[in-house]
Amino acid sequence: MGLEKNLLQIREDIAPYKPNIIAVTKYFDERAIVEAYNAGLRDFAESRVIEAIEKINKLSCDIRSNSKFHFIGHLQSNKVKKVVSNFDYIHSVDSLKLAEIISEEAQKIGKIQNVFLEVNFANEEQKYGFSKENIFKAFGEIRFLKNVKILGLMSMAPLGFAENKLDVLYENVFQTKQELEKEFDYSLPELSMGMSQDYVVAARHGATMLRIGRKLFKTEE
Repeated sequence: MGLEKNLLQIREDIAPYKPNIIAVTKYFDERAIVEAYNAGLRDFAESRVIEAIEKINKLSCDIRSNSKFHFIGHLQSNKVKKVVSNFDYIHSVDSLKLAEIISEEAQKIGKIQNVFLEVNFANEEQKYGFSKENIFKAFGEIRFLKNVKILGLMSMAPLGFAENKLDVLYENVFQTKQELEKEFDYSLPELSMGMSQDYVVAARHGATMLRIGRKLFKTEE
């Protein structure tokens, strides 16, 4: 009942917006996925490749076939093959080279891989992602890769960012999405931004996918 209560609270918090809630299960075992699935969620996010695949393989066929799996962690080139084979979405494409490798691996299995381009508009040195200055050049090249479909942008806000700074950051991401759509005549239906600490602000600025773990799975003390 705890998860269902938390999910209801999250949906109330973001009303009237209705972004898709992705359950971030990287800190939990497969039982958390089952619990979230039984509460009606169908999208699950992981960031550690090997652990995620082991977890997914423990799920029932029904849950696997009716769910979508999102890779949200930094992706190393030597893990691309496994991620392409097991995940429906990759949220963390942060370079042209990585996008090219993803496209090559997807081509081998006859797949069009859905991806997000990760942006780092807060210019955090410890985080990956395209800057405002280079996202347009990269987008112009990645969009021509045959086995990659760019769905939108992904952003992670710095921890502890004040709400007024979050407003500026997420509005910048939203406006950049619109600018890319206009410049390249390319539809970008998704914005992956907002986590447990800032999902309300993200929803207000056009997020279509919220990546929520702690807030969703927390239990009352």
